Amino acid sequence: MTDREDGNDSTAQGDASMGSDVPDERDAPHESADPGAIRSVAVHVEDVVTALEARARGGRETALRLTPPFSGRMRARIHVVGSAATTDPDAITLPPARFVDEVPPYPSVDETEDELRARGAYTREKHRDRHAAAVDDWRAAVRDRIVNSVTLRTGGDPHEVDIKPLG
Repeated sequence: MTDREDGNDSTAQGDASMGSDVPDERDAPHESADPGAIRSVAVHVEDVVTALEARARGGRETALRLTPPFSGRMRARIHVVGSAATTDPDAITLPPARFVDEVPPYPSVDETEDELRARGAYTREKHRDRHAAAVDDWRAAVRDRIVNSVTLRTGGDPHEVDIKPLG
């Protein structure tokens, strides 16, 4: 079951707090082949940033993946789409943009150069430094835009799950 729709289909945004640490009966370990068992997905924020950046730079297609057996609490792990490690047909593959509310445009090297040249301030060193700063700003913006939940489409009815950012 693969959820491969590109774009952001998040259903909530804003503060992605971890919630209460008070356990309840739903927290008991339960594994299932049914992705409907998933209530929350933990994801390293840096995995989301890395996957988006890889796509933006035109490199390998990366995504975040949930592999069965499914349980109430799952962990999304970064992987390269189409690699040998992606042979499980029941895994759920999510584009990294699904974890972000409005992915900002990735800064291009050419735009950074044009900006410096327009100000009459171009040198290779300034270009390198300014582009590195622009990429750092982009990464920070992505980190600040992690959504609270996403909707999984797994063949049945849409299923909303909470996102628990790590790191």
